[in-house]
Amino acid sequence: MTTALAGNVRKYRRTAELSQEQLAEAAGVPLGTVRKVEQGGDVRTDTLHALARGLGVQTSALFAADSPTPVRGDEGTRRSLVDLRAALMPPVGLDAPVVLAGEPSDTAELHTRIADCHALYWADRYDSVARKLPSLLRATEVTVAGAEGDEERGDAELARTYALLLSGKYLTQVRQYDMAYYALAEAIRLARELDRPLTAGTGIVGMCWLLLRQDRFDESEALAARTAEALEPRMSSATSAQLAVWGELWLRIASSSVRNNKPDVAREARRMAGTAASALGAERNSFPDHWGGFGPVTAEMKAVEDLALTGDARGVLRRADEGLLGGKALKSLGKPTAPNWGRHRLDIAQAHGVLGSHQDAMAELAALRQSHGAWVQHQPLARYVMTDVLKSRKRTLTQEMREMAAYLGVVA
Repeated sequence: MTTALAGNVRKYRRTAELSQEQLAEAAGVPLGTVRKVEQGGDVRTDTLHALARGLGVQTSALFAADSPTPVRGDEGTRRSLVDLRAALMPPVGLDAPVVLAGEPSDTAELHTRIADCHALYWADRYDSVARKLPSLLRATEVTVAGAEGDEERGDAELARTYALLLSGKYLTQVRQYDMAYYALAEAIRLARELDRPLTAGTGIVGMCWLLLRQDRFDESEALAARTAEALEPRMSSATSAQLAVWGELWLRIASSSVRNNKPDVAREARRMAGTAASALGAERNSFPDHWGGFGPVTAEMKAVEDLALTGDARGVLRRADEGLLGGKALKSLGKPTAPNWGRHRLDIAQAHGVLGSHQDAMAELAALRQSHGAWVQHQPLARYVMTDVLKSRKRTLTQEMREMAAYLGVVA
């Protein structure tokens, strides 16, 4: 953590006339955590959410500009993504951009390749996605450069837009935020030039997710709110894609505001998302018509996520497998996407851990490892749950715990 952030926590605590002990009680965190923060120690963002709630300020008010800590251990990631980085972000010089050699592809073939690559993404086969994206991006670039006539060029640019959206989606998931931002910004620009506001809205949903992951809560909320207002559909005549994009934007508003300690905004945003989900009537997953999965089940899962973020572990478990998240509803409304369902199960694992049910938490992690593979290794929350289990464990660690810790990269 930066010293400036630590100073902000101390400043707001003194303004509120709270002792460290009183802040710890108000925030629901150990006294040692407050002391650690004010001494400049590193803590999770969810801890900062709790402190902000205890102080009665927005989480973003605690953040401050300061020199970042040194980045260590990213060499492997840099090497594994060299080809994708080169395809997405080529060097820029004084001369005009060099047009890649190669024959233009049929746009129908490009759309098929994009759909196949997205299927690999949903299947958590990230290595395969990383291998296929560079050639796909280059193929769309060559096709755009070789297009003849407005119609042919428009078709080629739309295929490139979809390839960029998929690249931004994958890169945000694996936390390569600089490349993800470039891909999404380019996709949104192209969609606007093609006069496809709904496609641009899909990219903006992704951009809001990226901003959210960077703790840029105010910007994520504001961008989603402006876009939701511009794309608000007529419920009586809205298409499924229009409802899904609009609903996803409200999910982004809710996710940003709840993390930023703005519960009233979050509640209203969840209500609006629920309106879109009810109008949709079932789960829908049709990328690139919209960003991810959306529908009544997804909207409910995200509402449960709010409970996890505010520390209501018992509330999470009460709603985890009931109502819209029960087996009968899942059968009739459709299953959510794998990433959304995985995040929901991580919230459940965390709730079990908070309440001391370590075996239940481990069971959730084991099930996610079995069903989601590489996805769970990219989730900080999985590592947080595992770390807390290890810290709280009174007896000798089981073999299962040691294996899971090693799988998630947590020191046992």
